Amino acid sequence: MEAVAKLRNYPTSPRRMRLLADEIRGMDVEKALALLDFHPQHSATPLGKLLKSAISNWEQKNSGASAADAALIVKTIYVDGARMIKRLRPAPQGRAYRVRKRSNHVTIIVDTKN
Repeated sequence: MEAVAKLRNYPTSPRRMRLLADEIRGMDVEKALALLDFHPQHSATPLGKLLKSAISNWEQKNSGASAADAALIVKTIYVDGARMIKRLRPAPQGRAYRVRKRSNHVTIIVDTKN
């Protein structure tokens, strides 16, 4: 039985978050947590917390079964674009450049290997 966890409106670009999501897709959850703990990218911290949340959701759904015994994997992970905050930055000759501060939504689904 699979479990889902969602991270909404995290303020980093979806492209940066997809780089990490692609690394852990299909990986064993213990291995994915170890990779995210030591990854230098700043988005690895909230992604690790989200993965722990998905594992906890799986344990709750399966009446307290241990995730270590079940050999969970990251079945699905995807990153979607979220709200975009638009700001203006001064430019030469009285003009203005638009700065788009992007954010994203991440969804993780964990399930057993079978």
